[in-house]
Amino acid sequence: MVLPPPQRLWVGLLVVMVVELPGSLQKCIFDEVQAQARVVRAAPVAPDGPPSEPRLGAQAGREHLLPSGQQTNHPGREASPPHGLSVTQGRRLRMLAPPMPAFPQPIRIQTWIPVEGNSLSEAEKEKLEAAVEEAVKMVSSLLSVNRVPGPLLLSRDVSKYCKFLWKNSSTANYNRCGRANNNYRTETCLDVTIPDGHLAGCDVYSEADSPRRTRLRPEGAGLPDTDFLLYLHVQATDKCRAEPQVLAYAVHCQTGTDGRPLAGVVVLCRDRLAEAAYSQRATVQTVIHELFHALGFSKELFHTWRDCSSTSQAGAGCSPRGRVTHSDGSGLMRVFTPSVVAALQRHLASAHPELGGPLENLDVPPGRLSSHWESRVLQGSIMAAMLGDSTTVRIDPVTLAALQDTGWYAVDLSRAQSLVWGDGEGAMFGSLSACQNKSSSFFCTGSGFGCHYLHLHKGECQTDPHLEGCRMYKPLKNGSECWKEENGREEDWSGEVFGFHSRCFFSNLTRQVFVCVCVSSVEGRCYRHRCTGPNRYQIQVSGSEWVDCPAGGSIQIKGHRGLVHCPDKRLCLYGDVTPPSEDVGTFPASITSETLTSAQNGTRPPLRHPAELTAASALCITAGLCLLAAAVVSYRTCGLCRLRVHAAPEDHTQDLQRAPPP
Repeated sequence: MVLPPPQRLWVGLLVVMVVELPGSLQKCIFDEVQAQARVVRAAPVAPDGPPSEPRLGAQAGREHLLPSGQQTNHPGREASPPHGLSVTQGRRLRMLAPPMPAFPQPIRIQTWIPVEGNSLSEAEKEKLEAAVEEAVKMVSSLLSVNRVPGPLLLSRDVSKYCKFLWKNSSTANYNRCGRANNNYRTETCLDVTIPDGHLAGCDVYSEADSPRRTRLRPEGAGLPDTDFLLYLHVQATDKCRAEPQVLAYAVHCQTGTDGRPLAGVVVLCRDRLAEAAYSQRATVQTVIHELFHALGFSKELFHTWRDCSSTSQAGAGCSPRGRVTHSDGSGLMRVFTPSVVAALQRHLASAHPELGGPLENLDVPPGRLSSHWESRVLQGSIMAAMLGDSTTVRIDPVTLAALQDTGWYAVDLSRAQSLVWGDGEGAMFGSLSACQNKSSSFFCTGSGFGCHYLHLHKGECQTDPHLEGCRMYKPLKNGSECWKEENGREEDWSGEVFGFHSRCFFSNLTRQVFVCVCVSSVEGRCYRHRCTGPNRYQIQVSGSEWVDCPAGGSIQIKGHRGLVHCPDKRLCLYGDVTPPSEDVGTFPASITSETLTSAQNGTRPPLRHPAELTAASALCITAGLCLLAAAVVSYRTCGLCRLRVHAAPEDHTQDLQRAPPP
């Protein structure tokens, strides 16, 4: 992506939306804002037929200016050009456009920043620019399109610049503007004024049958090498001030003749920028999240998705899909398109026919739609309504399948990241009854401490509005990362080891010291691990040798009391689920034997808000009589062993607590 110098300097501002704000939750208001945005659809340029008839006063965001299917044949007359262009101009544009390859190529996303200042430091600008460029590069590597021939020119809104159109189909200027709106000033995309250079020109024909015209606006130069134009606006808007949890919001505002979004805007809440809490990893993810919305993952566009099953090219020779969303038996709205259904069936290992992509239902009236996946079923997805800690977010197969089913993109599905949440859990996974009955180990009950399901973090059993009462282990706010060596303590009687190769395990281990017996309940502990094969690994506790840890079983460690539970189908299966690393790109490819081997050898990643740590600690107790001469020593030694005492998941607690000491 090459930007003019002023734009290159500011392009990174987009990432402001994903600064890490401890203790807060990111709220996405995309659906609210998109429903209020005016969307302009380009008029078709067809050499053998007239264009679709525009409609004045179209509803913003819901009805395009040029609805499909409204065409009238007029033999013997050349097709009218896009509104604002003369017939000669329209023909010239078609003739000058260079020939394009007949196959999809990586989408070219151009960014444009308004000239308004924003008081960012040079260091902030550089970091943000790097993050946006990484996000755009990732999206371009995932999505390919039939590229726009020649410069991209956006359309003018005929309902804004024109008072009326010639409606008599027998006249020469049928479907052209007959009178200008004297109050017309400019075009906007949400709060951004679109430069005239990005827009097609427009003419006014004062007489129904006369070729004489008045140039209302000249034609812009357009943007070369561009398939999608993204306007970035850094501003403390009213919506930002009204919603402290909103970091940014986005819309699309222009679509092509096939319905594909051509332009959109992202508004960044300027006041949310906090340099000390900035996370490039989270920033890249949120940019991708917003781009996916603007590119088509939107409830306002579901009905315009296209069926390209009969053609080998995205967007070429495709037909409208019509309605793609339906309610399942429980009342949950789902996306039922072929790739989405197949991806979810593979993920959950179920052939159930109602496994469409589940849509979020929080604050959504029955029968209405959301532009996010249901968190209970697709937790961790890049398009979930709430993005968690940046190491837990995935560009998942179901989301990429949905983008493919838009019909506008050829998607590299092989680059999907592993979606561990719910993998192989069956069709009922994520239902309220299933999670409340704890029929899956991905959910928890109570409010104890354990391990996040990726086992990179310690976690606390919590819920949130999107989980609707279901509970899961969410990363703690402070010191939950097992892979951070600095989280370790000087003297730890549970044998914990922190570092890049450490993972979280349910455990109640305590060291044997003199005659003092420190007893604790099961909770999440960090121990070193190494893979020896798929779903096979060893662990190492502080001061111990490497010990085989059979998946699904529990083991004892020499010199310690208690047990360690060995998670099944969570470790050494997903080669791209690893801690962040400075040496490896943020978004690895899909799992291959090579990536799994790298993970087995201990090499390395994926919008956030860890749960707060509210744990209390309890002193361990002495289990027997101590010699009087050693009582003080034993007491002082045991006094250092202050372990949190909380309930662990039911399926681990019994095995761990009833085992005899070694």
